[in-house]
Amino acid sequence: MSATRDRLHAGGLIALGTAGCVTILTEALPAGLLPQIGADLHVGEALAGQWVSVYALGSLAAAIPLTNATRHWRRRPLLLTAILGFALANGVTAVTDSFALSLAARFVGGVSAGLLWALLAGYAVQLAPERLAGRAMAIAMAGTPVALSIGIPAGTMLGHWAGWRIAFATLSAIAIVLAGWMRLRLPDFPGEAARDRPSLRRVFVLPGMRAVLLLTLCFVLAHNILYTYIAPLLARAGLVDQADRVLFTFGCAGLASIGVTGALIDRHLRLMTGIAIFLFVGAATLLGVSTTPLAIYIAAFTWGLGFGGAATLFQTASARAAGPAVDVAQAMIVTAWNLAIATGAFLGGAVLDRLGTGSLPWVAFILLVAAAIKMPKYDTTI
Repeated sequence: MSATRDRLHAGGLIALGTAGCVTILTEALPAGLLPQIGADLHVGEALAGQWVSVYALGSLAAAIPLTNATRHWRRRPLLLTAILGFALANGVTAVTDSFALSLAARFVGGVSAGLLWALLAGYAVQLAPERLAGRAMAIAMAGTPVALSIGIPAGTMLGHWAGWRIAFATLSAIAIVLAGWMRLRLPDFPGEAARDRPSLRRVFVLPGMRAVLLLTLCFVLAHNILYTYIAPLLARAGLVDQADRVLFTFGCAGLASIGVTGALIDRHLRLMTGIAIFLFVGAATLLGVSTTPLAIYIAAFTWGLGFGGAATLFQTASARAAGPAVDVAQAMIVTAWNLAIATGAFLGGAVLDRLGTGSLPWVAFILLVAAAIKMPKYDTTI
């Protein structure tokens, strides 16, 4: 099966989207269950929060070297390895009483995430004709907004109702079922032949590649500064008890954004990227100038519209820039994305401590302006 097929391989793309959903759930679910996790493992909430940091560290450390080392592997066995890594990480997390072992399991989950995200875009492109590559990638990336808008609230509710261990055990079971589904229904593709493998440096200096990476870093850093510290921002507006509704608004807008992105990305990649930045700039500005409930909800919706399709846009841009070296390009995007996650928490915390909550949206605004300035100008890339 090749990209010359006349239509999308819907079942395979849905499987990839489900894998992305599992990845995001594994990463973000601890945030809503920290009190229970900390109490059960006899650590404070701040220390329990390092589950998220260790996961991001695993992705950051593994994405490029692991992807580079496995470029010759056949794609389906490699993808199944990543999925089973989630099953192992979440399974161990669910049963262990050792905080140290849980951190190790989270690191394994992060490594699996780094590998999976590097594979996802290239796999999606191979499941579609070239003219529908962007749409295929949008379907494969739909798991992110689904996880944020539906999966995280549902997983948090399950954790509160049945216990956090049940929530992670459920994720492990889903990963095992997903691996079986992929083994039976997902087509396999060969890895790169040795003669076809450009070096990391050659991929990095391809026209448009560095601009896409810088755009990704600035955009996602702005997002994480606001998303990580959404509670103080809402407290400033007197809406801290409505955090779930605000994030649900953000997630629903993200789902809508994925739909629009999928419909237009193949013909209007650069335009869609500019619109995403513009919408996010508007949301950051509104958060900076107003604390009324209406303004907060409008900002959350606008922010979701801008952010929902971002992963698809950036990964499509890097895929176009990289050509046959798409997996290496995706690993670079994953590294930039996770660097932004790790840096966002640190930079946002420093801004919060020194300049106050009201400064967070303006720091995001500056980063987004930088993203707009550095947006690639190559028509063949974005």
